[in-house]
Amino acid sequence: MKKQLAVLVVIAIAAFLAGAAKPETRRYVNIPRPGAVSNLPFSDGVIVGDTLYLAGRIGIDPKTNKPPADAEQEAKLALDGIQATLHEAGMTMDDLVYVQVFCPDVTQFPKFNTVYRTYFKREREFPARAFIGSGHLLFEGRFEVQGIAVKR
Repeated sequence: MKKQLAVLVVIAIAAFLAGAAKPETRRYVNIPRPGAVSNLPFSDGVIVGDTLYLAGRIGIDPKTNKPPADAEQEAKLALDGIQATLHEAGMTMDDLVYVQVFCPDVTQFPKFNTVYRTYFKREREFPARAFIGSGHLLFEGRFEVQGIAVKR
């Protein structure tokens, strides 16, 4: 009886370890980026299971390779980039569960929020979010947006 129990325990542990050792399938999501940001060494998103991890996006004007003069237009371009990555992954903005926004000048918070609200279908059902005062951003950006989405 002890021998049978020991064999069952060994089989259970082996089955558990075999399951734990399986690497989760990953799918990399990339969309075309303009000019200066076209060939950076990272993916726009990585899907693991039903979860998409989104890289940071800055609102770059493809004509100038710089953020536009208008903060709201820059927020729109950054969020358009997030939305395009979500679309490529078969998701929408409503699949976002967490968003981080980095901003060197937190007085831009109201301008960002004005644009941000327009990207969601349901009022008062927004993803959890952090708006973080930061140091300088790449390409002189005002906002860098990143997030996590889970397929509904």
